Amino acid sequence: MSARERRIYSTHDARVDAQLSALVDTIPDTLDRELLRELLVSVYRLGQDNATTGDLKIINSALKELRYAFKIFSPFRNMRKVAMFGSARVGESHPAYGMAQEFGKLMAQAGWGVITGAASGIMRAGHEGAGREASFGLNIRLPFEQEANPVIAEDKKLVTCKYFFTRKLLFIKESQATVLFPGGFGTLDEGFECLTLVQTGKADPRPVVFVDPPDGGYWKPLIDFVEGPMLKQKMISDSDRFTYQVVRSSQDAVKAVLDFYRVYHSIRYVGKKLVIRTLQPLPAAMIGRLNRDFADLLSEDKIQQGKALPEESEESEIAHLSRLYVPFDRRSYGRLFQLIQTINQAPKTANSRPRG
Repeated sequence: MSARERRIYSTHDARVDAQLSALVDTIPDTLDRELLRELLVSVYRLGQDNATTGDLKIINSALKELRYAFKIFSPFRNMRKVAMFGSARVGESHPAYGMAQEFGKLMAQAGWGVITGAASGIMRAGHEGAGREASFGLNIRLPFEQEANPVIAEDKKLVTCKYFFTRKLLFIKESQATVLFPGGFGTLDEGFECLTLVQTGKADPRPVVFVDPPDGGYWKPLIDFVEGPMLKQKMISDSDRFTYQVVRSSQDAVKAVLDFYRVYHSIRYVGKKLVIRTLQPLPAAMIGRLNRDFADLLSEDKIQQGKALPEESEESEIAHLSRLYVPFDRRSYGRLFQLIQTINQAPKTANSRPRG
């Protein structure tokens, strides 16, 4: 065992190490077994470190609610979902309420699930449109009561979180798109959390869509600030503007989400290469265009097209998808969004519908 492995996996007590190993020996998958053992070692080390009761309560509560949420979402892993945010204070007379209803309905009709904070206002509207079967809720326990809306209340797909940080993690982990209707601090928090994660590569690329009522202008001052002082003073890169969109209708919001996955499917890293999965092979001319137009984000070599790699064998449900091997520099994430937009311009073929 290397020094690094001892540092990660060992309690420095051979007897305890053996006991922890015995607890996970029945787990068939080797990597899963190692990860579970590492979790147990971490728990043991908390005792060795004399962690305070307060520290243990935080870790205990966070781990329990994440475990429970993973269990709830597990049966729906192959269902794409949109994380939908907006104010709980918006009533039915507000123009954004009807837009949120329509958005939820159209996304459910497209086969997507709709995840909201499960409360009233925009969240209720989204669930009303999507219906109970396509609705998922991530409620938050607050000092003042925040009850789940009637659509999702007492549904098995409702998870109530103690901590905002676990809730935010779940919103990102369990969804493939983020759509923001007019809202307050919470909506802004979720929106900028998502933008930060995709800008830094800590979350996979996804559509991030700001929805404004047609006669509104709710998001305009925010976008003017982002594309004004922030951009002009080089607090962000010009390509970061491609990580989000602003639309004026629920139909355009749906289109922005679905168009992002028109040909593009998903990504993962294998070694130093970024593997982009696509619903169909790209024409050779388009591969040439990608290498020419996006040479600035390639660390070495060129973009090549191929099939699933052996390292992706655990994702058998998408093994049939085509792959692009991209020597990505892991810095130019705004440009990566532009590359995905270019991929989505490929003519659709008859066999481009995903099976997973």
